Amino acid sequence: MIYFDHNATTPMVPAAREAWLRAADEFWHNPSAPYRAAGRARNRLEDCRERLAGLLGCPVGELIFNSGATEANNAVMAHYGRGAEGRQGVLLAPVEHPCVREAARAAFGERVSWLGVDSEGRVDPAEVEQRIRDERPALVSVMAANNETGVVQPFREIAERCRAFRVPFHCDAAQWFGKYPAAALSGCDLVSGSAHKFGGSKGTGFLRVSARFSGFQGQRGGGHEHRRRAGTEDLPGVAAMVAALEACEADGSVDIEERASRRDAFESAVREAVPGARAVSTGADRLWNTSMLVMPRHANHRWVLKLDRDGFAVSTGSACATADRAPSHVLAALGISPDEAKRAVRVSAGGATGSEDWRGLAEVFGGIWERWDESDSGQSLTNVISVEP
Repeated sequence: MIYFDHNATTPMVPAAREAWLRAADEFWHNPSAPYRAAGRARNRLEDCRERLAGLLGCPVGELIFNSGATEANNAVMAHYGRGAEGRQGVLLAPVEHPCVREAARAAFGERVSWLGVDSEGRVDPAEVEQRIRDERPALVSVMAANNETGVVQPFREIAERCRAFRVPFHCDAAQWFGKYPAAALSGCDLVSGSAHKFGGSKGTGFLRVSARFSGFQGQRGGGHEHRRRAGTEDLPGVAAMVAALEACEADGSVDIEERASRRDAFESAVREAVPGARAVSTGADRLWNTSMLVMPRHANHRWVLKLDRDGFAVSTGSACATADRAPSHVLAALGISPDEAKRAVRVSAGGATGSEDWRGLAEVFGGIWERWDESDSGQSLTNVISVEP
C-alpha cells in the first residue's frame, strides 16, 4: 500500500519511536511525584519543553503539553468564551477544522462571527483588521494551512494586525508542523499542534499561549503544566513528539519547490488522463504535499475504494468528518457545489513520498477511469472500513 493520507495521520518516524521507547523504559514515573526517580522524569519533561520552545522560537513557559490540537482548540475557545466581557465574540475563518468550528459554537454560541474567504479559500488580513475595529472580538482564529485543500493562510499578517489591537490571535497549525519551519509561527499568540501529524505518536500535542495573555486555564483538576492543564503528562508521547519535530526541522535536504513540483506534475497527469478532473485552489500558496481533486463523475468514496484496491490509500477529505458523509464545509466556502464536493478526493503525501509514487498514483487514476464499469455495485466506504483490519 502506497500511503497518500498524511494529512489524516503519519507513520511514526524512527527517531520518535526510539525516544518513546526510551522514555517509557527509563522515565515511566509520574513527573509530579516527590521522589528522585520522578524528579528525573520531571527533568526529562522540562528538557523536552525547552527543545520544543527552541524550535518554535518562544519562551519555555508558554508551552503546555496536552493530548493534541483538538483539546488545545477546545481549551482556547472555552477560555475566551468565558472571559469575553465587553467584547462581542470570536472571528473565525469558515474553512477551519471541525474541532475549531464546533468548539467555537459551543463556547461562543451566537457570538461566532464568520470572516470571508476568496475563491481559493484565503482570508484577507485587511478584512480582519476592519472587523476587529467594528466588532471588538475577544479572539481571532485562523488556521495556518487547510487540512483539505492545503491552502496556506496569511497568518503572519493576521497576527500583526491582531497584535496592533491587542486582540489574541489563535492559529491551529496542525497541518503546518513537520512541513515548514515551526519558527514561522512565533508571532502568533496561541498555537495548536498534534504530534501524529508530523511523525509522533497519537494522543499527544501542545498549545503555545503567549505570556502577554495571562490567566489561561485549560482542563481543570490537579496542578499539572503550571496549573494550566490538569492531567498527568504523557512523557513518552512528549519525548516522541519533540524528537519527531526535530527530525523534520533537521532535514536540510528538503527542497520545498521540488516537492511542490511533484504535486503539480501529478495534477497535470490526472487532468490529462481523466478529462474534466480539476484540482482545487491551484492559484493559492498550498502545502507542498496536498492536492484536492474534483473528479468529473462518480462519488468520491467509490474512487477511494478503487484506488485502495489498486494499492493506494487516499481520502475524501478530513478524516474527522468521514463518518458524517456530508459535503465538505471547506469546499462549500470556496463556492464549490454539494454535487462537486461529493466527487472530491484528497491526496496528501509525506516526506518519503517520491516522484515515482506520485506518477504511479496518477497512472492508477487514469487506469480506473478507462476501465470504469457503470454497472459497478457502488459498495460504500463504510462497508469497507468495517471489514478492514
